[in-house]
Amino acid sequence: MNIKIIAVGKLKEKYSKEAIEEFKKRLSAYCSLSLVEIPAQEIKDDNMAKKYMELEGQKILTAIKSEAYVITLEIKGNQLSSEDFAKKIKDLSNEGHNEIVFVIGGANGLSKEVSERANYKLSFSKMTFTHQLIRIFLYEQIYRAFKIINNENYHR
Repeated sequence: MNIKIIAVGKLKEKYSKEAIEEFKKRLSAYCSLSLVEIPAQEIKDDNMAKKYMELEGQKILTAIKSEAYVITLEIKGNQLSSEDFAKKIKDLSNEGHNEIVFVIGGANGLSKEVSERANYKLSFSKMTFTHQLIRIFLYEQIYRAFKIINNENYHR
């Protein structure tokens, strides 16, 4: 299984980078994992926020292969338990999808075009989190999903 994470912006905090690296190391036993970081558009004028979001969206879409199964992280997406998330990944694999792409938008969210490209929209919560935390949450939940799929214990 190939998993690609497309995220707008770069990680800055040391703790975020260390957490991601730990989960990447753990995930290497289960899948091929890649990250594409899209540069965030610097917001100089709030009236241009939609335009910036569209520019980021164009870059996101160019990083997605036509045959990829795309899961966008959106506040209005579907909320799943960890077990249901694991089942989703397992079902996608069983259906022959060999690449799952997760998309994390920028500070302005996702463009309409990126949202429409999604095969599935996922929400971790109705709350808003920083993009750095959502990245950690996503890596952790992907790792947890593979542990569940393989009937392996996960530390508590």
